[in-house]
Amino acid sequence: MGNWLVNHWFSAAVLSALAWARASAKCLNFNSMLILLPVCRNLLSFLRGSFSCCRRTLRKQLDHNLTFHKLVAYALALLTAVHTIAHLFNLERYNHSQQANDGSLHAVLSKMHLQDSNKWLNPIHSNQTTVEYVAFTTIPGLTGVIITLALILMVTSSTEFIRRNYFEVFWYTHHLFIIYFIGLVIHGVAGLVRGQTEESMKEVHPQSCAEFLVNKSKECRHKCCKEPEFGSIPAESWKWVLAPVILYIFERILRIWRARQKVVVTKVVMHPAKVLELQMQKKGFRMEVGQYIFVNCPAVSLLEWHPFTLTSAPEEDFFSIHIRAAGDWTEHIIDTFQQQKLEMPRIKVDGPFGTASEDVFLYEVAMLVGAGIGVTPFASILKSIWYRFQQNDQTLKTKKIYFYWLCRDTGAFTWFNDLLASLEQKMAESGKADFLTYRLFLTGWDTSIANNAALHFDTVTDTVTGLRQKTIFGRPRWDTEFSAVATAHPRSVVGVFLCGPEALAKVLRRSCHQHSSLDPRKVKFYFNKENF
Repeated sequence: MGNWLVNHWFSAAVLSALAWARASAKCLNFNSMLILLPVCRNLLSFLRGSFSCCRRTLRKQLDHNLTFHKLVAYALALLTAVHTIAHLFNLERYNHSQQANDGSLHAVLSKMHLQDSNKWLNPIHSNQTTVEYVAFTTIPGLTGVIITLALILMVTSSTEFIRRNYFEVFWYTHHLFIIYFIGLVIHGVAGLVRGQTEESMKEVHPQSCAEFLVNKSKECRHKCCKEPEFGSIPAESWKWVLAPVILYIFERILRIWRARQKVVVTKVVMHPAKVLELQMQKKGFRMEVGQYIFVNCPAVSLLEWHPFTLTSAPEEDFFSIHIRAAGDWTEHIIDTFQQQKLEMPRIKVDGPFGTASEDVFLYEVAMLVGAGIGVTPFASILKSIWYRFQQNDQTLKTKKIYFYWLCRDTGAFTWFNDLLASLEQKMAESGKADFLTYRLFLTGWDTSIANNAALHFDTVTDTVTGLRQKTIFGRPRWDTEFSAVATAHPRSVVGVFLCGPEALAKVLRRSCHQHSSLDPRKVKFYFNKENF
């Protein structure tokens, strides 16, 4: 701070506000450099593949990319507020200095533009200048207003309520980031913030020469009597954001190129509870278990892309997704495929992209927890297991899988009943019936369902699902489940994978910490959550 004071004449009068404005501007540049990196999905997928030797350290951090993106966005909002408020104080003090006639240092410096139009430090040259005039007639002011408005719209439209209920609002306003970056680069080009030049500093040092400037006589021969020279501080924002913007442009070009590749919809299946299954083929498409893709249907919206977890296995000759009606876009695409006559609606696909579920086969023991349609990544995993058992794959590291599926209604269980039934049969035939333990939880039911289940409790198959495993009414007791797993595998590393709501994630994350042993030779639980 001392060096900053020495290097700037006018900071003697406006040190506190200008320092806050300059410091927050530096932090804004840094955070603007970071904000695009977590949403470069191809870059993240590449890094996930590159960090194969550090799966539980660096790879796990990549799973928090959206959380990091949100934190950086909140930091940008806070720093923008600090920067704006600080400059409002600066304008007030600039005005006061311009109007002062008391012969003080800040008054003398503010009048220097009267001697030479290029020799000024105070950007306000009139006693009638207002905040509104500066905000809407100068490049820094106008771009600052535009940047702030764009940021406010992006942050407010990103709230959970808006994203869940009005996704289109979130989607379109989020693309104001283009306006934000353009305004950020232009914001400092006018050079309204000025400082003493390096050459002038050597001759007229402010620390020793300030009194001569205030009380200078015409006959003064001292070296400090020379007029100080000031210059604009060059804009630096472009240096910070150039690399990530170029990287993001290449990311978007790659997405556009992949989206233009032809996708053939080979099969359409309508499941209960208004869930649409699309089976597709695309030349050169390669996937791993648990990955996701972005899907666009031009017949519904030309610009909107939505993420869906792949429910097919890598061993299959097609890839599939399950779409549940959860908003305008999903309802429209379901209706479009239901009403299609001769020609199948066109689908564009971008991906696949990596997620936490890719690592499931790196653990000897895995706990898979799906809530409702959140079962989709685990459908891919279970299908892949089924194929591996068929092929008698000896390289499978995973020795035990615990699968928990929570649903509000009975119809949801029919989505993957056939898959679970096939797994039961195949594992029993191969002598590995203990490989998979699955538990189905019905969290919403009425008296008739419960009474019917109780009446037929002694039957071989469950009345709700038709599977051998009985449906449990209510929610899991996670402490009991984790304790049982820890007891059964006292020296194992257990991977806990969730695709579901944040409230459930907090419970599972806490259970992982509580039931992990401090002894590194004993059981450890590692929590992984799907984020896209």
